[in-house]
Amino acid sequence: MKFPFDPDEGLIVVPTKIWGPKGDSILRLALDTGATRSLVNWDVTVLLGYDPAIVSERIQMTTGSGVEYVPSISVEKIESLGHKRMNFPILCHTLPPSATVDGILGLDFFRGYRLIIDLKTGLLIIE
Repeated sequence: MKFPFDPDEGLIVVPTKIWGPKGDSILRLALDTGATRSLVNWDVTVLLGYDPAIVSERIQMTTGSGVEYVPSISVEKIESLGHKRMNFPILCHTLPPSATVDGILGLDFFRGYRLIIDLKTGLLIIE
């Protein structure tokens, strides 16, 4: 499947639908090949009906500003770029107010697929 994007923009932002106990929502996630795990803004997960505050086990996450320990929850379903994952684990973290996205779509979502990011033509290809 092929998906166009603007290669002149700073981020590659992909619409991503996530399902939770209270419904579903289409989020704006930045495609991040430098992120091993996908992440969604804490507030968004709460709106979908998850409660990351009750998760006792925390996962170590390295950010640009240091190391943090964040909860990992499994969302019912996530769909992006024509592909779905069920019971998919995501990290929950509060993004800064200046963030223009709801989270990050990391390499874990693309495992098992072939992903081509063509920055010349502005195409994402997933096979």
